[in-house]
Amino acid sequence: KNASDDKLKKAFEKHLKETEGHIKRLEEITEKLGIKPTGETCKAMKGLIKEAESFLEEDTEKDVRDAGLIAEAQRVEHYEISAYGTAVRYAKELGHDDIAKKLQKTLDEEYKTDDLLTEMAEDRLNRKAKA
Repeated sequence: KNASDDKLKKAFEKHLKETEGHIKRLEEITEKLGIKPTGETCKAMKGLIKEAESFLEEDTEKDVRDAGLIAEAQRVEHYEISAYGTAVRYAKELGHDDIAKKLQKTLDEEYKTDDLLTEMAEDRLNRKAKA
């Protein structure tokens, strides 16, 4: 809701829907493994979100805010990419190839979102923010 660029808003909305699919996959995986997720709060992710919220409190022009939103979102994406990459590797090492494939699908979606954000930043949003 804080993005002013329509393409950026759509990218965030699309990834939100993908994230709902990620949650569903994780629920399927934990069920298959007989694990009950504890819902433990991730301190690192909480910190990334706090930084993004702090940025949004700053008084910036809309193009600068959009460029900043991309930067904040990419920090989250990179953290998720690291976590899912590790989870895929562990699943493979433990012989859970079917679970590794589900996790890999999520990892691929995270990479795709990161690539899109990079493209948007390099293509026009950073140029607008500099003007």
